[in-house]
Amino acid sequence: MNHIEKPETFDPEALRRQISEIRTISRDEVRPVEPRKDLNPLARRIAAQFRTDTYSPTMVLGCLRLFEFAALFIIGYIINSLYVAPEFGRWVEYCVMLAASSALTVVFLQFSDGYQIPILRSVARALPRLLGAWTLGFGVITIVMFFLKTGDAYSRLSFGIWFLTGTTFLLIERAIIAFSIRRWARNGMMERRVVIVGGGQPAKDLIRVLEQQTDNDIRICGIFDDRDERRSPNIIAGYPKLGTFAELIDFARLARIDMLIIALPLSAERRILDLLKKLWILPVDIRLAAHAANLRFRPRSYSHVGQVPMLDIFDKPIADWDSVAKRIFDVVFSIVALVLLWPVFIGAALAVKLSSPGPIIFKQMRHGFNNEQIEVYKFRSMYTDMSDPSARNAVTKGDPRVTPVGRFLRKSSIDELPQIFNVLRGQLSLVGPRPHAVAAQTADRNYSDVVEGYFARHRVKPGVTGWAQINGWRGEIDNDEKIRFRTAFDLHYIENWSLWFDLKILVLTPIRLLNTENAY
Repeated sequence: MNHIEKPETFDPEALRRQISEIRTISRDEVRPVEPRKDLNPLARRIAAQFRTDTYSPTMVLGCLRLFEFAALFIIGYIINSLYVAPEFGRWVEYCVMLAASSALTVVFLQFSDGYQIPILRSVARALPRLLGAWTLGFGVITIVMFFLKTGDAYSRLSFGIWFLTGTTFLLIERAIIAFSIRRWARNGMMERRVVIVGGGQPAKDLIRVLEQQTDNDIRICGIFDDRDERRSPNIIAGYPKLGTFAELIDFARLARIDMLIIALPLSAERRILDLLKKLWILPVDIRLAAHAANLRFRPRSYSHVGQVPMLDIFDKPIADWDSVAKRIFDVVFSIVALVLLWPVFIGAALAVKLSSPGPIIFKQMRHGFNNEQIEVYKFRSMYTDMSDPSARNAVTKGDPRVTPVGRFLRKSSIDELPQIFNVLRGQLSLVGPRPHAVAAQTADRNYSDVVEGYFARHRVKPGVTGWAQINGWRGEIDNDEKIRFRTAFDLHYIENWSLWFDLKILVLTPIRLLNTENAY
């Protein structure tokens, strides 16, 4: 890639093609991951400051659009219902006009940047756009009614009152929004938390550019670099260097980080690719800073953080509105499953209780989203005195630890049904990579020692069922090949997620469960 050494002709697509190789799971070799690095006290203390979740700007702005549309429509509906009280046919026409005017107002505000965070922070800056969009949206509908010669059919007074009331509402509402956003910004509740990857002069230049943009929502949490103090000072542009690249992975799992920005020269191609092989397993956006003045990018090959151009290397999977849609999907179908399967729950619970002494529900610590540990529920399938909460010893065919009832429950996967309650609690999703026990291993090695990209499975919530399971990869994992294939299918699911994909997996799950060959 000689063009990497010539920034003026830099081709980001060529770099992306090489990056795509990072996602490929090698099936021919075992490449152990680096040993875990303990965070230093400073990094651990700073990570603790960022443990709470923030309000996503994308989500806040989306909700604001919906709220303003609904509020304007409801105000108009109430005024016309009280003043005009039209008949049903006329009522439908009124609703269409009210909805159209409200929707146009939101559209015009969007086109005029009325939903940008810097504009929302200041009522004075938002006021011209706000009044202009509302007047234009109202005016377009008025003109439409004039040309359709339907103006006489509507109450001019009610529409006039709606316009004045809507104006008052928007002014008060935007004042409250401006106050709230400034307050959230001061409290760190509405910001994008960023870690700078790489030090030295490139990192210093990047930080200076970001700091010059007073209206951006970036919060720099620290810097990580492998180089010693001679090449990369411990304090860069006023921010501490918190550790090495290996320590960054632990830091990003402890703190709620939104984005990693790599501040390395674009000519350092090999170093960037080696770095991405370590970082892509994290559920964060990864960007490559590209703010050098002599770069010429192709259209749409980069995005911006504030005014700083960035190459989009990896995006956090299932984020913002996608996560909302997936959560609604999980809750709705979980409730449907409980309504339909409650006799199975009761029958399985009675069978477990009557067949052997011990609790009905077996609880096990497993890896969840972002490698966090969660307690997963199952119907107990082993004798209590032989149970293995750590799952260090996998269940094998004819395993004496499994009860007769437990053997049936495991083959039919009924033992997994209590995990629906994990879904309702938000710890699991209905569809996703299956959560493995914390100490699970094949032979004498942990899964992460067998597959280099294993922890990339944890960039999304684990699931009750998954793409790997309906493709036959369920049951005992007794060799390296099985965990490699499972991980490959899980990563394919993450990269290609959609609600339709989830629905397909959910529908196919009962059919594929009829194959009990590998379920013991």
